[in-house]
Order: sequence, then structure tokens, then C-alpha cells
Amino acid sequence: MGNNNSHGKSDIKDGSGMSTPRGSTRSMRSGSNGEVQDQPEKSEQQTTSLVPVEKLGKLLAHRSQKEDGVNGVTEKSFTKYLFPMYPELARQFYNYVHRTAKCKNNHIPLSAFRQQCEKILAMLDDNAIIETYIRMFSSEPEEGNVTPNDLRALLYISYKLSMDHYPEGPQACPMINKTLSAVIRGCFNNKDSHSVGFVVRWLEEHCHRLIFPIHRYCVHILATRHRDIESLSSSSSSSGSLELGTPVLERGSWAGGSGAGSGGSGLLPVSAAWLLAATAPPLYSRPAKPPPHPGGTTASTAWMARLVCALPSHWVPLYASNEHGLGANRFLHHTLAYRGPTLVVIEGKCAGEESSESERVTVVVCAPQEWRDTHQYWGGPQGALVQLYPTLSLVECGPKLLYLNSHIRGYPRGLRSGSDPRRPLLSVNEGFDSFTFKGVPYTLCAVEVWGCGEQALREAQLEVKKWQVREAERQRQVKISAADWIEHPDRYLLELAGRPQYNNAAT
Repeated sequence: MGNNNSHGKSDIKDGSGMSTPRGSTRSMRSGSNGEVQDQPEKSEQQTTSLVPVEKLGKLLAHRSQKEDGVNGVTEKSFTKYLFPMYPELARQFYNYVHRTAKCKNNHIPLSAFRQQCEKILAMLDDNAIIETYIRMFSSEPEEGNVTPNDLRALLYISYKLSMDHYPEGPQACPMINKTLSAVIRGCFNNKDSHSVGFVVRWLEEHCHRLIFPIHRYCVHILATRHRDIESLSSSSSSSGSLELGTPVLERGSWAGGSGAGSGGSGLLPVSAAWLLAATAPPLYSRPAKPPPHPGGTTASTAWMARLVCALPSHWVPLYASNEHGLGANRFLHHTLAYRGPTLVVIEGKCAGEESSESERVTVVVCAPQEWRDTHQYWGGPQGALVQLYPTLSLVECGPKLLYLNSHIRGYPRGLRSGSDPRRPLLSVNEGFDSFTFKGVPYTLCAVEVWGCGEQALREAQLEVKKWQVREAERQRQVKISAADWIEHPDRYLLELAGRPQYNNAAT
């Protein structure tokens, strides 16, 4: 996937000088007409942009002097007052600043701390953000290498941040090790290490948005923490309420296995939803109208959530083969007429083999619009095919990847995905009992469909289904006159079935 700078731009547009120094730095460089401002105004705005980090550094230095007797910023104070809930993030962040500033002592001088933190706040490019945090968690920074354990630790921090700020409260997923292993397996492919550049390019191609929750959180803490340090006690661990882009999975009668913390056997546990939201195009995790926050929020919390975080989407279950039955007609009945983006999760095992749960393959078809039953390939530019397990991979992304034909003769029937109609990457047969993925045959075990649009789309689909039921019932109760019944096709069918005198009174 290409480089996406929307994250950095949204922070600038919605920010202010005090809470987002990057916004003030940008306004310092140019005025409203794009021209350079005069020197006095530039100096004034530059001083304003340094206020948050300058205040934070002085407060941390004061705490370090008071508690540790050190004239500078110590790791103990940095962890205690900035990231008390995430000591591993604090350790890696502090070591990165210490290493980058080339400090000779165990602590960080105030001027070096301020300089390095401002560099973090000023990062706008997606590539630079990903590379910074990959280097931050590297256990071999001098060699420029990253090990699987380094990447796993970084991704776990991102997952923990998202789960701790889940809209329904902190969550835990028993499938997190399987989910993280899929990413590690996809990136390293059994290698002991890779260069920083290789890992950055792989993340950019497959799941670059996994790193952004960490950066948003660090920027928020560095820019606002100075307001709270004075009132924080040594046992306090509050860090504000932030929403960090985790889709909200609606819990239905059959979705209990997929819900957060349920530990069931659903195809989309909450850790898989977290990973898929960062891998699939943004359309699926950012609805046009964000859902209301449960329980309500204060004005400052809501403003901060819009500034720092991407509001999550509301993923609603449309179809589950374990509950509704596995078949093409069941899939069509529950999926068609939903006029929004959907995710079709397909799980299979190797054909002719008794595969264990860990050996099963899970593929996700991302449909950016309403499903069509036609003989042509269709789909917008945000259509995608993702392999979720056992190895994460964004297989293909682009327009006209989708195909669904259930009744048109002379054309292949079933569900397909891929840009080459002659050799589709995914092909589900018309009976929905087997499929091929990348040329390998599998037995289809289960299918789930999730709607990723607004709640109104789901309600509209249910209204259409109710109308279809009413219309079918009305058609069944149509009264036929005696004259019409004489030439009615059903009369001849009944005669063929051995009922020539079916209705003597009518005839």
C-alpha cells in the first residue's frame, strides 16, 4: 500500500498551538496566504510551540532532582509520570531518546530531552513515524536490525493501547498470540532478523496503521502531560480516555464467540478485528458518521478523541454459517440488500486432511459496496483480499476484484476475488462447500459476514427483508377465479401429480 499522510494532516488541521506543537510549527512557517511571516511574529509563535515540552521537561527534571538527586530527566521519573501504565513503552522510548541524544550519563539533560521530544512531535510523514518506532524497539540499534521479538513487543503495545481504550471498557483477547504470530510470520518468514528498512517497507505494504496508535498516544502525552503532573500522586495511573481506532463488534446471539473477551470460536475475535482494521483500507474502520460514545463524554474528552484518534466503526454481524447454515442461498439471503461495505471472513482446511485449528487458513474479502449477483467483476478502488491466518498478508487491493454469480448460465458460478478473471486468487464454488486460494484447494469450514457501515444501513436491510416476507405472504393468498384456474399452470401440475379432480367446485 502507498504512503498515507492523512494521519499527520488531520492532527495539524484540528490542533492548536498549546496541545499540538506541530500545528504551531507549521503555522510558524507560513501564513494564511502561504507566504513567510515576518521575524517578530515567527519568534513569538516559535516560543509558544515550545511551551508544552519545555514545561514537561522542567517538571520531570524537578521530580528527578527531588526524588533521585539528579540534575536531568531520569528513567524512573519518565516512566512514573509519563507512561505509568506502559512501562515497556516508557523504557524503549527513554532509551531511544537517550541513545539518539548521545547522552554520556544515565540521565538525559533537559536541553537534550526537549530537543528529542520536539522531533517526535514534529514528525508528519508516515514512513518516518513507522521507522522511528521500529528503531525505538530494536534490540540491535547499532546494526540496524530488528528481531521477531522486537516487532512482537511493539505490536503488543499497540494492541494494549487499543484494548485499554476500547469503547466498552478494557478488553482481553485469548487469541492475541495467534494474531501477533500471524504478523511475525508474514514479516520474517522464519528469518532470525531483518533490517529496519525491510520491516518498515513490509508494514507499509500490509498493515502500516498498526503503529499509529502508539504515536498518537505518545504525542498526546508529551503535549498535555505537563498539565497533570503537579496533581499526580505516586500511585496514580490515569492517562485520559482515548479511542484508538478499534472497531466496535456488535454482540449478537451468535457473535458471542467473536466478541471481546469471550474466548469463543468465532472467526473474528477482537484481536483479529484490531489487526484487520489496520490492514484493510480505511473505508471499513471509519464510517461517515461516527457512533456515539457509550455513556457520554465531556467536551474536552470528545475534542481530544477527535484530535488524537480515529473514531472506530461499528461492525454488525450479518451472517454466520455456524448459526444460519452453510450454503450459497443462506449467504445471499443474509448479505444482499446491505448497501454498505462488508467483510466476508472465510475459514477452510486443506482438502482431504484433518487439519487442526492452528493449520486452518482464514481469508477476508473486503467489499467496498453492496454485493451484486452478476456475471461481471465489480468493486471500487478500496476492495481488497486479505489473508488473516496463519500468515498475515494484504494479498491484493484495487478496483474490480469481486465476482458473485448464482443464477446466470454460461458463466462461472460462486464467489471469486482477484484482478485476473482467468486465474482468480480466491474461488468459492457455487455450493459453498469448498474453495481454492492461490491455487490450493481447501474445504470450506465456516463463513461470516460483517457489515462495516452505519447502523442505518443495517436497519434499511432489515426493512427490505420484512417487505419481502410480507410480499411473499401476499402472493400466497391471492384468490384465483374459476375462469383463471382453468388455464392456470398449477392446475396442470396438479393433474400430472395425480389430482385431476383437485377442485370440482371451481371447475
